[in-house]
Amino acid sequence: MDDVTKGSALDGRRLAFSILLTASACHFLNDLMQSLFTAAYPVFKEELKLNFANIGMLTLSYQLSASVLQPLVGTFTDKRPQPYALAIGMMFTMAGLVTMGYAPSYGVLIVGAVLLGMGSSIFHPEASRLTRLASTGAHGLGQSIFQVGGNAGSALGPLLVAYIVLAHGRGSLAGFALVAFLGMLLSMSLTRWYRESGHANPRSKARPLSHATEAHNVGGAIAVLSLLMLSKFFYLASFTSYYTFYLMEHFSLPAKEAQLCLFAFLVAVAIGTLAGGPIGDRVGRKKVIWVSIFGIVPFALALPYVNLHVTVVLSVIIGLVLASAFSAIVVYAQTLMPHRIGMISGLFFGLAFGLGGLGAALLGVLADSTSVEYVYKLCAFLPLMGILAAFLPDIESSR
Repeated sequence: MDDVTKGSALDGRRLAFSILLTASACHFLNDLMQSLFTAAYPVFKEELKLNFANIGMLTLSYQLSASVLQPLVGTFTDKRPQPYALAIGMMFTMAGLVTMGYAPSYGVLIVGAVLLGMGSSIFHPEASRLTRLASTGAHGLGQSIFQVGGNAGSALGPLLVAYIVLAHGRGSLAGFALVAFLGMLLSMSLTRWYRESGHANPRSKARPLSHATEAHNVGGAIAVLSLLMLSKFFYLASFTSYYTFYLMEHFSLPAKEAQLCLFAFLVAVAIGTLAGGPIGDRVGRKKVIWVSIFGIVPFALALPYVNLHVTVVLSVIIGLVLASAFSAIVVYAQTLMPHRIGMISGLFFGLAFGLGGLGAALLGVLADSTSVEYVYKLCAFLPLMGILAAFLPDIESSR
């Protein structure tokens, strides 16, 4: 390879990496704003006199508006890529934050949650497609870089709630609309690359699945992945929606310290997400999926019966290991259907939101009728579903 060719390849890799970092930064800002919603639950509960069932329905409204729309958005953009989708998604998120900041009633708060969910439904499918296009073969690494931005934003939300929203009230949520505006500006550089690279050209006709993919039961594999997603996101919902309440009730921890513990859990989730993609590129995504879900069983079973310090340590381990699954699941599913990237991305991001919302709603009703402690004892058995990973086809070895 001559020097010109080497230089061109190096420039291409640098450009791809800069695109991935920019996409990750946009994801960071998007999910930062999204996480303010769930982290502010104690504020909503106190100011609007909500019970746990109300909290669960609030989460369900938010996450269903994201989960139902995402596969539809992804299917549409498979045929007609939308370079401006990232900025439009940020606009909906901004509207949701302002609505929730000034909502005079629970009903208006629900409207704000729906707008917030619509922002995610528009942002994620096209952003995930852009990530795969820019990752130039290292799809697990690319997906992890993209997703870790979102996880880092999610982790920062509880800190901002602890130090800003708790101190200044629910109206301070509207001030974060400036973050959405920054995200819109940043996303325009991605839009420019998307258009100039030719990836924004309409797809006139979908290509057939590869021979390697046709050799397997794609429908069965998608069904298994969906069940694994149910296990993962129902269990995660117990943390994202009720972990602060669990710490406050079970250990009499102040709200601010409980938010810091949630922050530690979400940081572990971000680190696990970053690790899961490249590990899957190296050892195989099926192995990562298996270990990340089934591997947390002993920690999950022990969690409801230990003291505060051990609880925090176990929750960090659980977040670290469990989070490594999502990048592997998304890339595995994209490999099954390589010419339906938007639809697959929308489906699995949608499942993440929808299952998390359904889990939060059901767990909220359960917490009201029993206790938050009982929720954690019951949810500890969900990771046992990780054994279903054994039924996934070995598509990586067949390639």
